[in-house]
Amino acid sequence: ARGPSTFIPLGEVPQEGGESSLHQLLQAFLSAGRVDHVALVMGLHPQYLSSFWKTQYLLLRMDGPLPYHKRHYIAIMAAARHRCSYLVGLHMREFLQVGGSPAWLQGLHCAPQKLRNLSEINKLLAHRPWLITKEHIEALLKPGEDSWSLAELVQALVLLTHYHSLASFVFGCGIRPEEQQDVGSSCWAPSPHSHGSPASGDSMEGSEGTEAMQEVEVLMERMKLLQENQREEGVTQEEMVTRFELEKAESLLVPSSDILDPSLQSNIRCFLEDPEFGYKDFTRRGEQAPPTFRAQ
Repeated sequence: ARGPSTFIPLGEVPQEGGESSLHQLLQAFLSAGRVDHVALVMGLHPQYLSSFWKTQYLLLRMDGPLPYHKRHYIAIMAAARHRCSYLVGLHMREFLQVGGSPAWLQGLHCAPQKLRNLSEINKLLAHRPWLITKEHIEALLKPGEDSWSLAELVQALVLLTHYHSLASFVFGCGIRPEEQQDVGSSCWAPSPHSHGSPASGDSMEGSEGTEAMQEVEVLMERMKLLQENQREEGVTQEEMVTRFELEKAESLLVPSSDILDPSLQSNIRCFLEDPEFGYKDFTRRGEQAPPTFRAQ
């Protein structure tokens, strides 16, 4: 049977009739009408789940400067930066349940300018937080029709960083989508093969072969850069091997955005501005790069 996680057998995930402390906590989720897969997987660690659920409740349900629907929309923006379709779909549904406008779900361009102004700091927090300066905060707080109050901005930034982190949990635990996790949004594009015949085996094998070749080429480029850095910095052979193994692991474990499911990309990209912006190692930014600290 398909459980809430790709990596955890269904029999190991706590069910509703489990230990009393967990059972009580799940009852709190049930009182809201549902228990999502994140909660079920976190149920393996009841104390952690308890802290997480209280945090979620404070951020999304308790009094605060931001209205509920805007909180969920900010969660969508944060999850979209990491291409986390699970969280995007989850909060699209929550957004509608608390009275959000369906038009906003057509994409970020349909949201109010005030929310769109968060796009720049959202992408920096998600991928290169060391680039954030006080000017980014000042721009958001600058008096005007679409300005943020300090209290609103603090809550918005907490929501952004919370959902950037939660996206990592979702990916790391292989969280599966819940059944019927569909809000019927026009932004939610159909599968490439939903209105036609399935892709043939030959075409699938061809695309997989092309992707494999692209991965090899990327890895070769990284090896070349490492060798050049070794000559420039006088790195030892042992450290060189360590760096190469790290690069190889990253290339295998972190797929680039252009080899992800095309339908997923179309679902997520409508909530992004500058979708190609991503992580870049801050120690490789040129002349202003900070010195590498080495400890023997």
